[in-house]
Amino acid sequence: MKSGISHRIVAAATLAVLAGSALASSHREAPFITGRPKVDATDFYMFNSYETGRTGYVTIIANYQPFEFPQGGPNYYTMDPNALYEIHIDNNGDGKEDLTFQFRFKVADAGLTVPVGSKKVPVPLVNIGPLSASSDSAQNVMESYTLTLVRGDRRGGQVMPVTNAANGSRTFAAPYDNIGAKSIPDYASYAGSFVYNVNIPGCSKPGRVFVGQRADPFVVNLGETFDLVNIKYPVTELAPSGVNARNLAPNSLAGYNVTSLALEVAASCLTAGSDPVIGGWTTASIRQAAVFNPFPQSASSVASVGPQSSPTGPSIEGGAWNQVSRLGMPLVNELVIGLPDKDRFNSSEPRNDGQFADYVTNPSLPVLLQVLFGAEGVRAPNVYPRTDLEAAFLTGLKGLNQPAKVTAAEMLRLNTSTTPTAAGAQNDLGVLGGDNAGFPNGRRPLDDVVDIELRVAMGVLLSPFDGSSADPDPSSDGSRQLHYTDGAEPNPASYLTVFPYVNTPLAGSPTSAND
Repeated sequence: MKSGISHRIVAAATLAVLAGSALASSHREAPFITGRPKVDATDFYMFNSYETGRTGYVTIIANYQPFEFPQGGPNYYTMDPNALYEIHIDNNGDGKEDLTFQFRFKVADAGLTVPVGSKKVPVPLVNIGPLSASSDSAQNVMESYTLTLVRGDRRGGQVMPVTNAANGSRTFAAPYDNIGAKSIPDYASYAGSFVYNVNIPGCSKPGRVFVGQRADPFVVNLGETFDLVNIKYPVTELAPSGVNARNLAPNSLAGYNVTSLALEVAASCLTAGSDPVIGGWTTASIRQAAVFNPFPQSASSVASVGPQSSPTGPSIEGGAWNQVSRLGMPLVNELVIGLPDKDRFNSSEPRNDGQFADYVTNPSLPVLLQVLFGAEGVRAPNVYPRTDLEAAFLTGLKGLNQPAKVTAAEMLRLNTSTTPTAAGAQNDLGVLGGDNAGFPNGRRPLDDVVDIELRVAMGVLLSPFDGSSADPDPSSDGSRQLHYTDGAEPNPASYLTVFPYVNTPLAGSPTSAND
């Protein structure tokens, strides 16, 4: 470590990067989305499947609904039936979707009652007994979804249903959230029964889909960071010998769940021609108009209270779809996009990212750090435009995950020809750690994108660091070499090694009363 770089300076760099995230990866990352948690995309993953026997497949996971509290009943975290959730794939590098997987949800009330005196009275709970993979008789709320593939433009392309390979059905059931051990004694097995083999139109190989609650896989130290950067060793060089500074702080998301939309598709069904590189991102859209209903009705009350012939909820929504959430590369809306444009970014499409180019090529964070702490050794790389950040966030890195022909557009890019690294051998620093199957070549659940992007933002890709004429900016050499960390390191044991890879959600009550 270079002399003169104080504990306080490096800690401030960590704060500046994380403070832009409002809470975590893309949890509550823009003003509007804070009021719409059901359509708030928290994380997006896309990687070459590393489950044994699944070589040649790509897994895509879009997580939604931040901070699902395990005890968050009696109404748990169903998805929004009035929203459209989408996963987009660009397979020719032009910044436009070529394939879109659309998820639409339906939530139905089973109307379970219990006899009370001479009457049958609807129960206030979502279940009235234990649930299992083979029996839903005690289930009072039924959540289901459809999955549709659109080829071409997401709104004007060819629309085709994805179907259950076992029975041809177009409708898939979603599992209950992990209410607790008494309601669902073996949740892992229960949830596993909702993994479906699916037939994807135009694809000769069946894929897999799972939608349901999972433990939030993202790892970040929020509490200590926002407590005036109360991090003991914010860079690894400051830790005593033998101490792992990347694993000394708590993971602030360890107590929460999210809802995962997980797909596994043969790589050959996602790519186009001979180019193995694809780009991906997830969006959520809501209708442009909503009228609040002062007299919401249930199925049992329709006949007696009004002329409507079907149940109605607290609002009636219609009109064109309006995109309100977008997520490809992690931390972009938090780390890169300025406050005035955060909502605009969420409603935009990659093809139009030229409007945000200055945020990437002329980033504010390094300059801010230099203004605040330049006298103590921190230097913003004096290299503009920042082509290193443009490559990392907009085009992919040449020779790693850049398409043969590419238009600068923010999305997660994956080279599907890269051999996946087995679960036990993965390096959570991805490409920076020598593991080319990791971030930013796609993103796996284990990849520590906070530490990686901290280092990239401060210029780690602007090598060499030798002060020679080849060095792009010798004055910032010391800052570029620092190993920034938020102190929270992913634990491989926290993830599954098989689809859907994201772990079983935390239970509302982890043990039964008899344990």
